[in-house]
Amino acid sequence: MEKVALLKCTDYDVDLIEKKLLEGFQLLGGEKFLRELIPAGSRVLLKPNLLAGADAGSHIITHFAVFEAVIRIVKEYTNDITFGDSPGVDDSRKVAERGGLIKVAEKYGVKFDDFKECVHVKLENSLLCKSWDIAKAPYEADVVITLPRLKTHGMAYFTGAIKNQFGCISGPRKVAWHTRMPDANNFCKMLLDLNTLVNTSFAILDGIVAMDGNGPRNGDPYKMDTLIMGKSLSAVDSVAVRLIGYDNPLDTPALKEVYDSNWGAVMPKDIEVLGESIENMKAKNFKLVRKGGNFYFISPGATNFLRSLLAPSPVLTKGKCIGCKRCEEVCPEKPKVITMVRNGDKYNPTWNMKNCIRCFCCQELCPVGAIEIKNTKLGKILKIGNN
Repeated sequence: MEKVALLKCTDYDVDLIEKKLLEGFQLLGGEKFLRELIPAGSRVLLKPNLLAGADAGSHIITHFAVFEAVIRIVKEYTNDITFGDSPGVDDSRKVAERGGLIKVAEKYGVKFDDFKECVHVKLENSLLCKSWDIAKAPYEADVVITLPRLKTHGMAYFTGAIKNQFGCISGPRKVAWHTRMPDANNFCKMLLDLNTLVNTSFAILDGIVAMDGNGPRNGDPYKMDTLIMGKSLSAVDSVAVRLIGYDNPLDTPALKEVYDSNWGAVMPKDIEVLGESIENMKAKNFKLVRKGGNFYFISPGATNFLRSLLAPSPVLTKGKCIGCKRCEEVCPEKPKVITMVRNGDKYNPTWNMKNCIRCFCCQELCPVGAIEIKNTKLGKILKIGNN
């Protein structure tokens, strides 16, 4: 049975967060657990969520205070600490600077890696993907500790400990993976293989202030007062999704793939929750970007007619659109699904839905939240997609 520490933390005070994390480690096994997790002199890679440029303290990225508290603890066991990420857009160092993480890292002598240097590796016992080009720093680290932010996600419904390692693939290469994996279930299998490849060792999920609604970039802050930590990424995510409204963790694509492939613990009977109880920590009126159900994707092989009846689609809120063309730039398909059309004094996107693979990169990376996910009436009836 996997153990997960569920902690109540009400503020982004670094001393308080460090205290709470130490309480969590104590619940998981104390000093013995920590020494086994971080052997003396280990090369440790901290992997925050640096999705896109956001001000320090923003609910879009891992909070700098959580980052600092983790560094304080890890430095008791090793001084060889690096952190990094590869955002889908924006320069990684600039994102880390704006978010306050570079300042913290310099304070403690923690190195930064932009994840641009990659290595080509094979994963022989993969669920789906054997051949990889991934960032060298996380692949060669002895210990990878992931520091995700608890957020909704258009394609994956939820982003947490498992999804956060997609940032170990260098920015431009992410586009290729979306094109190769238009099927959401296969995309999630790929994420499991990726975590196996980098051997993600531990997760600390920042849910003190989470994101609900139109995540993972344009949703609203939701104060959950929550930290979740454990060695099993799937167990950490299972606790998280139950807190925000997915009573059955199999209603989220990644955890359904975990369960079907026997990759890790998912169901409540296989997870011991230490500290706070899930019932006491459940969020009220948390806005999910997509509801769970019996269906997780519309196969790319489906007929255009069936896709038009069932598949959720990106929809533009014209009053919000600033005509920046970011959605067109990040569309992974060739030729592009999105075309910018003049509308008065600016341009707005239009979609060729016959060719759209529903990766929702446009929705994820829109800088102003002008794109949302909407479902068809039949899709809602059959529980395919969102609200």
